[in-house]
Amino acid sequence: MSRSRLPAAVRAVFATATALAAVLSVFTPVSAAPSAAAGPPRYVALGDSYSANVFVRPWNPTDGCGRSYRNYPHQVAEELGLRLVDVTCGAAEVQDGVLGPQPSSKVLGPPSAPTAGGWPARPAQIERLRADTDYVSVGIGGNSLGFGEIVTQCLKRGLTTLGLGTPCTKHYTSGEGRDWLAGRFAQLDGEFGRMMTRIRERAPHARVALVGYPAIVPTNSGCHWGVWRQLGTVAKGDMPWLDGLERRLNSLIAEQAAAHGATYVDTYGPSRAHGLCAGAGQKWMYGVRDDLTGDGDQTDPPARLCALLPGTGATCTFVHPNALGADNQARQLRAAFERFRAPVPAAQRS
Repeated sequence: MSRSRLPAAVRAVFATATALAAVLSVFTPVSAAPSAAAGPPRYVALGDSYSANVFVRPWNPTDGCGRSYRNYPHQVAEELGLRLVDVTCGAAEVQDGVLGPQPSSKVLGPPSAPTAGGWPARPAQIERLRADTDYVSVGIGGNSLGFGEIVTQCLKRGLTTLGLGTPCTKHYTSGEGRDWLAGRFAQLDGEFGRMMTRIRERAPHARVALVGYPAIVPTNSGCHWGVWRQLGTVAKGDMPWLDGLERRLNSLIAEQAAAHGATYVDTYGPSRAHGLCAGAGQKWMYGVRDDLTGDGDQTDPPARLCALLPGTGATCTFVHPNALGADNQARQLRAAFERFRAPVPAAQRS
């Protein structure tokens, strides 16, 4: 039917609608354009070595962050069709890494033996957040708490007692050790709050997921003292305390997520049967020194503390998720992101 044959009243309606559309287009924000025109959703991954999935082959050897191409941010981005900006970095802390630059002295690889002069400092990860960021994942806190230092203390104290008793537990639940740990938790809580505020400022429309830490030693069943592919010289009696420490850290992260409107991603619960003392094929964590997992043939000769340990043929993995552990982290984060994308039921809309 031609426009000229339309009834006058109908033509008037068309004219009014056209004029109204023209007026409304002036006030329509750019962000309201269809997502297809803007390309895939932008996803920024922030975090430490547990998010970089260091020692899971293949990793990026160029900047000292040890960022795996199989880490959970890469897996989730590929599976959901997201445009990934991955700035996770081994040894990153909330302050020295996310909020501020990561000093060269805290960029540790792999590769653990950089060229002369060491690895360069890394820019603050948070700088990669923008107003058009759609998704953010953050896996951070262990280094700020001093988890590596604590495990090292437990190794040394367990060696002194030949694995007997609970020397590490006693140190951190009394006197100076207790006060030091309480101070670390208080400091971390404040840093997390500041970080979440900054994330909201820089990426106000993003859906934010805080990724907790997977189970390391939820039970000491199957653990043997002096086995470096497990927890080395950490006393078996101290393992329940270490597990409790990790759960306390995860609780802090979950509370911060709730306080700032973010989503907490639990990787601990699904991994309880897969700690570093689990059997072959069931282990999702590397021990102190362990055999590398993932694709390719990259190696990293033992460095620092591990260079002094007996045995050959293993890498200084120092208690991190292996390839199966990275897969678990990816499954949990993917589920969270998929919930973000699901339509809100009509009954829940305001």
